[in-house]
Amino acid sequence: MGSLVDLKQVAVTIVAFQLAMPLLVAGVGIVGGWTDTPVFLSLLIMAAAPSISGSPNMCLMMGYPAEYAMRLVVAGTAVLPITALPIFWLMPELGDMQAVLMTTLRLFLTIVVAILSAIVLRRTVLREPSDATLLNMEGAATITLAAFVVGLMPSLSAVVIVNPGVAIFWIVFACVINFGAQVVSFRLTRTSLPPAKATAVSLIAGNRNIAIFFVALPPELTLPIMVFIGAYQIPMYLTPLIMGRLYRQADSVA
Repeated sequence: MGSLVDLKQVAVTIVAFQLAMPLLVAGVGIVGGWTDTPVFLSLLIMAAAPSISGSPNMCLMMGYPAEYAMRLVVAGTAVLPITALPIFWLMPELGDMQAVLMTTLRLFLTIVVAILSAIVLRRTVLREPSDATLLNMEGAATITLAAFVVGLMPSLSAVVIVNPGVAIFWIVFACVINFGAQVVSFRLTRTSLPPAKATAVSLIAGNRNIAIFFVALPPELTLPIMVFIGAYQIPMYLTPLIMGRLYRQADSVA
């Protein structure tokens, strides 16, 4: 709330990432006739998703402040039902407008319930959390995240066993679009933004919370891209190791 001066910049970034980018992907897919392919659907959902919740932590791991990424996480997730509505409408697999509105409503209610639960918890049980409590929460979050990732990986490991070539394709594809989006974004922002902000924006360009759509999209729509979602975890968790070097080198040169 003390950073309202950055509101315009945050809004522009969110519109570019969660609206303009997926609309561009949708337009290319519609013109090319690729809307029913798993590759197109993977790109579209990835482009429409907000930042992963771990992006502030990744910024800290690379030596940058977390607040810039945190603003984008909070604001991007809050407006997701609004930015996702036109994207859902462009998905013929969802059906008519009523189905699109119901999908958006499920997404909206999930986000609202999560936010209200967090506020109540913060105002009651965690009004003045101790250092030990905060450390325990970090540990619980790590365990939860690890369990979630392990739950996603069988979709990839099953394909590795049956068809290694297909698994390699999806891993390479996930790495290219994740790291590629980060590199392109960083090249465009490193001269116009301070290093910490450019790093946060670029990191989020490639690392999106695809899994948030699980609560809204029907299983028959997400099933074909489960392999991609499993493969997408690989570049996501390699970002501090691989991309951190690029960010720090550019920072030292500047």
